[in-house]
Amino acid sequence: MGRLFGKDGIKGLAVTELTCELAVQIGRAAAEVLAGDGHESAKILIGKDTRSSADTIEAALCAGICSAGVDAELLGIVPAPAAAYLAKEREAAGSIMITASYRNAEFSGIRFFSSEGKRLGLSGEEEIERLVLDAPQEIAPIPRRKYGSVIRSESAIDEYIDYIKTDVGADLSGIKVAIDCANGSACRTARRVFTELGADIVLMGNRPDGTNINKDCGCTFIEPLMEFTRSNGCSCGIALDGSGERCIAVDENGRIIDGDEIIAICAGHMKEKGLLRHNTIVTTSANNLGLMQFARSNDIYTVTAPANERSTIRKLTEGDFCIAGDPGGYIVFPDVMLTGDGQLTAVKLLEVLKDSGRPMSGIAGVVKKIPQVMLNVRIDPRDREIWKNDRTITRLIDEYEGILGDDGRVIVREISRDSQIRIMVEGEDFTTINAMAVRIADTIRERCSR
Repeated sequence: MGRLFGKDGIKGLAVTELTCELAVQIGRAAAEVLAGDGHESAKILIGKDTRSSADTIEAALCAGICSAGVDAELLGIVPAPAAAYLAKEREAAGSIMITASYRNAEFSGIRFFSSEGKRLGLSGEEEIERLVLDAPQEIAPIPRRKYGSVIRSESAIDEYIDYIKTDVGADLSGIKVAIDCANGSACRTARRVFTELGADIVLMGNRPDGTNINKDCGCTFIEPLMEFTRSNGCSCGIALDGSGERCIAVDENGRIIDGDEIIAICAGHMKEKGLLRHNTIVTTSANNLGLMQFARSNDIYTVTAPANERSTIRKLTEGDFCIAGDPGGYIVFPDVMLTGDGQLTAVKLLEVLKDSGRPMSGIAGVVKKIPQVMLNVRIDPRDREIWKNDRTITRLIDEYEGILGDDGRVIVREISRDSQIRIMVEGEDFTTINAMAVRIADTIRERCSR
């Protein structure tokens, strides 16, 4: 992996790196992989966010898909989870979301979902990559009597909103909430989702112009929401990202409630109601140690998955668990959606708030954040995996893990797509963990440099 796909689909500077020519080839390869032998009767759904390049990438993908004899059904501007959900609901071969998530408008991206509404499997992504980069002759257009058609959907937004409302069934009356739509996909859905569930809402970041997605707004730039929430006298504020997948909150005083705290709040409420299956939450190496300590103190088990969407979903489904997520607000409630959904997460959080009868500040603050240091060490691609077998490096990691004990942790992992080794050290004393992280990084450089 890494030549075309990253951890979160295909991304690059719109039109210059992620070119139209490349998008056409990706469309042809997607038709081959998603539709398989059923080209003549298959359709692939395409959703997009609000960045100005989305129409260009959409047109190129349609050209590739239709040239392979598969229909392309355009959902328009929708949140990414809507594209995932509708793939299964409409019995499509799969769906594609054109988005670069939380990145600015200069970037674009392409993400694939299977016919089940899950992130496309690793083997599927590798096959698309192979067809595009190594065997383009296998997807070259061939003469045919019937090509695919472009179908424009008029009801995608309605179906998605109705599903969220019906499946969750929350009553949010009496709650006034500020919502930052990040000038992204949620601009099309947020007002209806929350008002139709009874909430009184005020919106910001809801005037997309094609260039301002995620710009000075949304869950990656939350300061404006803090003031907006206070000045409008709201019970809390919700910040989404450009694709509608992530959710970060602030309380009535403007204090940030990140993904770790949202998971803790929701999991604690689910446990209280007897809804936390197997009494377990799924975490990743990215979650703060404070979340694990919260779980231990509340007799909740934790299961750790690798820090990527596909592995998290697999751990959820294999273990029949019901909540997982990361500090950035990518939180999954698999009983409703098999991908992260910021608006669903917000509804779940507001449901806890309503049920508690307290202000948001009264239910937050349940996770004591442990200081964390994270460093990246770039390595030569030829030196991958070497550090794992170097006893000087591994002994140092073991030594620091022993010193920190249950009050800290050391996580060292390789990020193959970037040819980097990421070092993360957590513990009560910042000076101590910073010195540990620097020492490990320096040792890796010394031992693994060519």
